[in-house]
Amino acid sequence: MEYLWAFLIGGAFCAIGQILIDFTKLTPARILVTYVVCGVILGALGVYKPLVEFAGGGATVPLTGFGSLLADGVKKAVDEDGLLGIFTGGLSAGAAGITAAITFGLITALIFKSRDKA
Repeated sequence: MEYLWAFLIGGAFCAIGQILIDFTKLTPARILVTYVVCGVILGALGVYKPLVEFAGGGATVPLTGFGSLLADGVKKAVDEDGLLGIFTGGLSAGAAGITAAITFGLITALIFKSRDKA
């Protein structure tokens, strides 16, 4: 059942993104930023955590999950370090994911030859 809910919730996020691409003039970059900002807002309000507990990877893997992770990191860092935590918390919480994205992007760029779209 966990896999089904993760698939359905993650698929719903993807479907919403596709609908936004198809029926609005928003660029994919703006949609991605909107997803992250929505995740930050929902995470800061404490609304996203129950969704993560319910859907697991279906809620943590999309960009809204990254935004929620940033919000949780900032909250935790502010509690521990005070005002300085606003600047350090998000990066500390998201460091593993950011590092993985950069590393795998570099490996992919080294393996495959880039070319212009035809």
